Amino acid sequence: MALRDVLTALLVVTLLGLNFVAIKVGLETLPPLLLTALRFLLAAVPGVLLVRPPRAPARTVIAFGFSLGVVQFGLLFLAIALGMPAGLSSLIIQVQVFFTIGLAFAVFGERPTALQIVGALVAALGVGIIGVWKAQHALLTPLLLVLGAALAWATANIIVKAAGRIDMLALMVWGSLAASPPLVALSLVFEGPAAIAGGLARADARTLAAILFIAYPTTILAFALWNRLLSRYPAATVTPFALLVPVVGISSTSLLLGEPFGPVEAAGAALILLGIAINVLGARKQRRAHPAKDRARLIPAPPRGPRAP
Repeated sequence: MALRDVLTALLVVTLLGLNFVAIKVGLETLPPLLLTALRFLLAAVPGVLLVRPPRAPARTVIAFGFSLGVVQFGLLFLAIALGMPAGLSSLIIQVQVFFTIGLAFAVFGERPTALQIVGALVAALGVGIIGVWKAQHALLTPLLLVLGAALAWATANIIVKAAGRIDMLALMVWGSLAASPPLVALSLVFEGPAAIAGGLARADARTLAAILFIAYPTTILAFALWNRLLSRYPAATVTPFALLVPVVGISSTSLLLGEPFGPVEAAGAALILLGIAINVLGARKQRRAHPAKDRARLIPAPPRGPRAP
């Protein structure tokens, strides 16, 4: 990966890690499905008035919005509301890395290099150490919900790769619009008008700040940049960076929310960093071995004609 793209990946994982603090704050006053719906409504409006639809079939935008918005974040917010610690959630959801690499191999035939496999195993060991340590205090149902969210994130990653080189900001904005109606409907059905009204009545400036952070720096900026990286590089190169999200998530929830971060978490975080370093090294060796193929993959497709909004 180019240095610029490595720095972009680090910015993305920092925003996604801090996102778990904002989620926890938002869930102090709002029901989980309502918070998810507000996240994607704000991400979509007024964006849809300013950003043209992506040059992709409507079914792709809808599938992406449903996988990322309704399933991934609906399950994640519900899990945290049911008692899953925010820091632990930021860790467990990173099994999406391995789901994504497996799906990319099955769908696209993307074979990771030997070094990338070693890097993934080292990082997985770090995830496992923290997960086993923290899962002692987690309930089974919230844990399963976070694992379901991880699979939905991996599915969204594959949809992005299949879409090819499209405007990722447009995909996020219009995908957020596609996710909003089902989320509002689910909130009305399962949480009810009374819970919705009560949550909105209790919301304060702290809640509003959390929603705005979740909607804009995280949903629009971070995921647009993340999807751009996925469109430029193999999934095995990009997705391991997401293993840094729990490092930021656990650190920030420890500092700001008082969740513990001790020697075991630090040891696991160090292994995650080592695994990512090995993975990046493996990707660079692959590019040196196949420079012509890699350059061809990175050449942008010829521009297509304008599409009506």
